[in-house]
Amino acid sequence: MECIVEKNTRSCNCSYSGCEKKGKCCLCITYHRKKNQLPACFFHDDYERTYDRSLDNFLKMVDEIGMRND
Repeated sequence: MECIVEKNTRSCNCSYSGCEKKGKCCLCITYHRKKNQLPACFFHDDYERTYDRSLDNFLKMVDEIGMRND
């Protein structure tokens, strides 16, 4: 399976400017999984900007405003 970096980058909501994995979903998921985190695309923008990618923060977000659906 080929990585479609350009297409992925357009829909990536990661706000970390120095991220080398932006648009490279396989690398991003692998990186965050090793840290017991979820990638930015699981979070609404307000939660993503906190850089708290923990499961606890994700569950808090879902409880407060629901899942990200876009």
